[in-house]
Amino acid sequence: MIGGALRTSQVFTMVLLLGWTTFSSGVAWAHECQNVKTQVTLPLLKVTPTSFSFPASQDCQQPMPPTAINAPKLRSDSSGPSILIRTRPQATVRSCSGLMTLLDAPRSQAVSPSRKSDSQQSGTASLSGTIVDKKGDLLEGAQVTLTGPPGSPVRTVQSGSNGQFEFTGLAPDIYKLTVNAPRMNTFTSSDIPLHAGAFYTFPPVTLSFSPVFTTVTVSGNSKHLSEEQVHIAEQQRIAGIIPNFYSSYNRNAPPLLAKQKFQLSIRSIIDPVSFLSVAGVAGAEQYENVFPAYGGGIEGYGKRYGAALANHVSGDLLGRAVYPSIFHQDPRYFYKGNGSIESRALYAISAAVIAKGDNGRWEPNYSLVLGHFSAAAISNLYYPSSDRGASLVVLNGLAGIGGDAVSNLIREFILKRFTSRVPKGANSER
Repeated sequence: MIGGALRTSQVFTMVLLLGWTTFSSGVAWAHECQNVKTQVTLPLLKVTPTSFSFPASQDCQQPMPPTAINAPKLRSDSSGPSILIRTRPQATVRSCSGLMTLLDAPRSQAVSPSRKSDSQQSGTASLSGTIVDKKGDLLEGAQVTLTGPPGSPVRTVQSGSNGQFEFTGLAPDIYKLTVNAPRMNTFTSSDIPLHAGAFYTFPPVTLSFSPVFTTVTVSGNSKHLSEEQVHIAEQQRIAGIIPNFYSSYNRNAPPLLAKQKFQLSIRSIIDPVSFLSVAGVAGAEQYENVFPAYGGGIEGYGKRYGAALANHVSGDLLGRAVYPSIFHQDPRYFYKGNGSIESRALYAISAAVIAKGDNGRWEPNYSLVLGHFSAAAISNLYYPSSDRGASLVVLNGLAGIGGDAVSNLIREFILKRFTSRVPKGANSER
């Protein structure tokens, strides 16, 4: 019985030892399998499914769960090789008999160098730049024209909202830029040499505003404007009595039409003050015994009065109506009013031989000069035969021109302040 009990205890002891040994082996196996797990962090690049061999102390038959890869290096143990893996964050790792395989891991892809530009690949060049104004503000919509050698196409673009422009695919050559924009001065560059593969940035192009000239044309019924000028002239009288019809205090006054020139001339001839002026001239000639062939007394005065009136009518009608209508000149004196006394005096004297045309331009006063000489020539018909001849024509013609010069000086420096109904705002040249 004792022997049987001994054998029973030996068997029990062996079973315990066998169980402990099995338990220890299982713990060691589990510990080694846990050591195989590794975490690495790699960039998102593709790699092909790859197998790596690692030394292992014993086989691991069960698959390992997916692991987050947080490190760029993976080692099986201290004796195994160091391997760099570039892959996505998730991979399934299986290790059996020292073999570890990464499944579902995309293949690694090399990073290619940056792609070369079209200009470098094709051997062409590009040109770009910016358009600004004087203030430095970007100009949108400016037209930029690029011209090359003769025979090459002309290329045109418009600057964008950022003021920039660009030409690409340019053959190596010498070019020139032209930039223009509404109400801006045009810019033209000097020669721009471009080489193959060149990226040329042109310095900022600054456009300045071009001066703007505005022409204001006042249109209206020319007949109505001309009649209005006659109406203004007929109201101008010195001290409200003596006519001052042929003085214009607006240098930009509309021109007179032919009808109004005759109308104003006749109005001047038949004005009562004109008859009094003629009477004064005849009295002075009577007193000085000019043209003695006329004799004295009432008869002599009457002849002198008739000759003076004929001179007045012919000179006024020819010089202020007939010839001005033929030569399209204005018979009026245009008041200056500005400048030094010398400049105004010279202007007044010159107006005897210089007139303003109906087109607004200053030109020789053919009308008044011919009017005086024509009237002097006509006077040969009624002056005494002893006083007729070329000398009479020349003297009376020159006297008429001289009288106009003196009259203009009086108009320029004296008459305005005594003239009634001068239009408001009318003064000097404008």
